[in-house]
Amino acid sequence: MSVRAAPPPIPTGIADLIAGRHLRAVFQPIVCFEDGTILGYEGLIRGPAGSPLESPAALFARAHEQRCTTTLEHAAARICIDAFAQLGGESKLFLNFSADALRRLTDGGRDAAALFDGTLDARRVVIELTEQSAIDNFSEFTGVVDALRAAGAQFALDDYGTANASLNLWVRLQPDIVKIDRFFIDGIASNAIKFQAVHVMHHFAQASGARLVAEGIESEADLIVLRDMGIGSGQGYFFGRPENPPARAITQAAREAIRADHIAVFPEAARRAATAQASGAPTAKMLVHAPAVQRRATNNDVLELFNRQPELHALAVVEGEMPIALVNRRAFMDRYALPYHRELFGKKACLQFANASPVLIEQSMTVEQMAALLASDDQRYLADGFIITDNGRYAGLGTGESLVRAVTEVRIQAARYANPLTFLPGNIPLTSHIERLISNDAGFHACYVDLNQFKPFNDQYGYWRGDEVLKFAAKVLAETCDPTRDFLGHVGGDDFLILFQSETWFERAQRAIDAFNAGARRYYAPEDRLAGGIRGEDRQGNPTFFSFVTMAIGCVYVAPGSGAQHSSEGIASLAAIAKRRAKQEATGLVMIDGCNCTALQHVLGEAVTAAG
Repeated sequence: MSVRAAPPPIPTGIADLIAGRHLRAVFQPIVCFEDGTILGYEGLIRGPAGSPLESPAALFARAHEQRCTTTLEHAAARICIDAFAQLGGESKLFLNFSADALRRLTDGGRDAAALFDGTLDARRVVIELTEQSAIDNFSEFTGVVDALRAAGAQFALDDYGTANASLNLWVRLQPDIVKIDRFFIDGIASNAIKFQAVHVMHHFAQASGARLVAEGIESEADLIVLRDMGIGSGQGYFFGRPENPPARAITQAAREAIRADHIAVFPEAARRAATAQASGAPTAKMLVHAPAVQRRATNNDVLELFNRQPELHALAVVEGEMPIALVNRRAFMDRYALPYHRELFGKKACLQFANASPVLIEQSMTVEQMAALLASDDQRYLADGFIITDNGRYAGLGTGESLVRAVTEVRIQAARYANPLTFLPGNIPLTSHIERLISNDAGFHACYVDLNQFKPFNDQYGYWRGDEVLKFAAKVLAETCDPTRDFLGHVGGDDFLILFQSETWFERAQRAIDAFNAGARRYYAPEDRLAGGIRGEDRQGNPTFFSFVTMAIGCVYVAPGSGAQHSSEGIASLAAIAKRRAKQEATGLVMIDGCNCTALQHVLGEAVTAAG
C-alpha cells in the first residue's frame, strides 16, 4: 500500500513565500452611492490559507521582523495587478503603498510605469498612500506622486483622519481620492461628533476637488446617512467581503439601502454645535472697558475719575494687574455728599470705601456658570456690578443688568436648537429637517403631539411634577420612533412634533398614545387616581373636574413629490390644526391628507371659524 507523501511545509520567511508563490490576492468592491455600481476594487494580499500568516496583519508583522516590508509591498502589488488583469472588466484597482515603498518605485530614475509592466493599463490604477510611514521630505515625495500620475495612475490618501493621514497631507499632495478611515464611519448614524467630522471632510473635498470614499460601512443606517450627506462612494462588508474572484454586484441589502426612498435622520451635530456655541462665554457682550485705580490711589482720585466719566457705574481697584476691590459709584457719591466727608476722607486710601470681595467673572466662564450666580444668595453684583478678568488679570467691568440679559438671550437662543428640559431638537432643527424632506421629495407624516388637561395638572401639582410628565412624554415618543427614519422634536411646553417616515407610523403613534395614557396616571396622588382626575377651575374661574392627562396626535400626510406645495411653516401649521381636531376625538389620533385640496379647505375653514 502506497503512503501519500506529506505536503511540504509552508515557508515562514517572506522571501520564501514570495518566491514559492504562496501569496494570493483578494478584492473588495468600492461602490458608487448614486446607482450602486462598482467603481473598482481594493486589492489586498493574503498568506497561505489556514496558516498563521494568512492575515495581512500577520504577514506585515513578520515582514517588519525580517526587515523586508517594502519587498512585501511591491510583491503584493505585483500579485494583485496580475490577478486583477486576468479578471477582465473596466473597473479600477486600488493598491496600498507606504511612503517608503512608493519612493523606492522611482529610486535610481526608474520609471513608475514599470510597476504595471503593460499587464494593466495604469489609468485603471489608484495608488493609495497608507498611514504607516511619515513623509520627511515633501518636495521629494511630491515628485514621486507626479511620476505616478504621469504614468496614468491616480493618487489617493488612505485611512484619512488617523496617524499620519492629516489635513497637511491633503493640502500638500492634492489627492484625487481620499478614503475616510472606518473609525469615523462605523456608527456615524448615531454619533454626532463623527457626523460633524465627516461633514467637515466633505466640505473640504468639495473645495479641493477630491472624491471621498467611506471605508468600513457595515450597516444600512450608516450607508443612508453617508448617502444623504453627499459622500459619493464607499466600501465595507455591507457591500461585499474581500474575495477572489470578487463580487460582480453588491449585496441585495446594499442595493435596497442605496435606493431607499426615505432620507436619513442626521445625528444632531449641527444642533449640538450651535447649542455649545450659544452656551459658550458671552462675556464679550457684557464687557465695559473702564479704567482702574491702583490700591494706593486716594478717594480724591476716585472722585476725579467718576466726575470725568459720569457713565462709569463702578471703578475697579487693582494691585498691578490683579483686581482686589470694587468701588460702587452710587454708594461712593452718596457718602461724599455728606458734610465734611471730602475734607475728612479725600486724601485717604480708596480701599476704605471699596468692596474688598467683589464678584469676579472670568472671560471663559460659561453661561451655566453665570446662571449659578443668578441663583446664589450673594446678589451684590446686581447693584455693584462685577469685575471681568482675563486669566485673573483685570479686563473690564460688567453690570448686573447685562448679566441677566446675557444669560436670558443665550438660553432663548439655545432653546431654539434644543429644548432645555427634554434635550430634544427645537424649532430650528425641526424646520431644517422638514425642508430636507421637501427638497428630497420624500413622503412623510408630520404629527403634532399635545397633552390634554396638562395645564390643570401643572396648576395642581406644580411645575416640577409637570416637568416630570413632559419628560415622560418625551421618553414615550422617543421609544416610539425609529431613530433612522423618524425625527422627533420638542416645539415647546407640552407640544412635540414627529416627522415620521416609518411605514408603520399609525401603529407607532397609537402605541405612544396608549403607553402615555396608561403611564401618566402614576404622577397623580392616590386619591386623585381613585377619583379619576382632579378638581380645579377652568379659564373663566368656574369649578371644573379635569380627567387624567392624555396624549393627542394630529397628523398631516405629505405624499412623495408633493412637498413643494407646502412650506415647512405651512406643514407645521396644518399639523397643529389636525392636533386640535385630535383633541376632540376619543381615540386621540386624527390624520388629514396634505395633498387633498377639498380636505385642506375644510380644515382651514375650521381654523378660521375657531379663530373667529
